[in-house]
Amino acid sequence: MRPRTPGFCASSGPPGPPLIRRVRPLLAALTIAAATLLAGCGFHLEGRAPLPAAMRHPYIQTQDEQSDFVQSLRRALLISGARPAAHAGHASAVIRILQDHVASRVLSVSATNRPTEYEVRYSVRFSVSAAGKQLLPPQTLSALRSYTFNESLLLADQHEKAILEGAMGRELADNVMRRLASLRAMTRPGGRR
Repeated sequence: MRPRTPGFCASSGPPGPPLIRRVRPLLAALTIAAATLLAGCGFHLEGRAPLPAAMRHPYIQTQDEQSDFVQSLRRALLISGARPAAHAGHASAVIRILQDHVASRVLSVSATNRPTEYEVRYSVRFSVSAAGKQLLPPQTLSALRSYTFNESLLLADQHEKAILEGAMGRELADNVMRRLASLRAMTRPGGRR
């Protein structure tokens, strides 16, 4: 039979060894300290970039409202607390999408000269202005991916390409959101603009 250890029986107080009872408050304090430090350094969850006041009601001027990039940018703006305007006249800023283009090219071919791998490039060019002042000059962002192609699985390959384009559109929208969030530092007193 095992000898009884004092302090471990159910009737002698709160459950758990005495060491765990002493460590719990310390762990709670460390968790609160870590959360405070992360909040103080500007950490925020992905997709939730704080935007400057000029970007609270932006208008997205584009020729293709349904592109993967534009839909992802609109969703990212909403997540960040912005409310995109329906018309440029009601907007606090205008995000001009000057180019929104997806291009594919063959990367490799088989011995029978059939494509086996493609490269997909998604490029966007945009600028941002507010109150007649250019906040971000025209700039180009690109994402590049490759995927293998199997002629016998044509529908699956087309689906894979569509998934890649959607992911690249989200990646580019996230990059634009980071640039929009950087305007916050430039529009504050003491900032560059």
